Amino acid sequence: MSKHQFFIAGTDTDVGKTLIATAILHAANQQGLSTLALKPVAAGCEQTGQGLRNSDALLLQQTMSIALPYEQVNPVALQAAIAPHIAAEQEGKRLSLARLVGFCRGALMQPADFALIEGAGGWRVPLNARETMAGLAKELNTPVILVVGMKLGCINHALLTAEAIAHDGVPLAGWVANQLDAEMPCYQENINTLKSLLRAPCLGEVPRLAEPRADLASSYLNIDLVIKR
Repeated sequence: MSKHQFFIAGTDTDVGKTLIATAILHAANQQGLSTLALKPVAAGCEQTGQGLRNSDALLLQQTMSIALPYEQVNPVALQAAIAPHIAAEQEGKRLSLARLVGFCRGALMQPADFALIEGAGGWRVPLNARETMAGLAKELNTPVILVVGMKLGCINHALLTAEAIAHDGVPLAGWVANQLDAEMPCYQENINTLKSLLRAPCLGEVPRLAEPRADLASSYLNIDLVIKR
């Protein structure tokens, strides 16, 4: 079991969860912590000689310091880049919370100082007719780091997501502002509003990077805000 364990959630799909997750891992690596990351469900995988592979899961695997086989990092790989429950149905598979929890618990038995579990899409992405991805963070009792995609509408998305996280009884450990729109109007005013209304520390503001790399993004983060020594 990891000393520090967090679930990476996003205010929407394509808000940069993987960039921020790898940046956090890089920052933890730089502090000498052993790191591990999981992407339990990935939709949007390519067929390779080794089987289905997802670019986000591969980035996590490459950035973390502990070596795990791909199948442990991403146990459920789906080909179509659509909602996971729909992709699974098209491929004749069924997603279940119990299986995902089992996969994660198995991988998390690996001793690590710091572990991340990256969700898919937003907080309420369905796994099946009854269960959502949010149940994974709840069952694993894992605090959330929320990636807020900074664009018009982000305040509503962030506050609704934080409300849902609180409703599910999961702690919001912190949040990261990831600037999706380099020309976002009233960027600072939006940040100020989020800082005043979200009841968790802001771990950093990552600008729109010409080259979205973990090492570059990590320089904008302060993970000490969530690491209790």
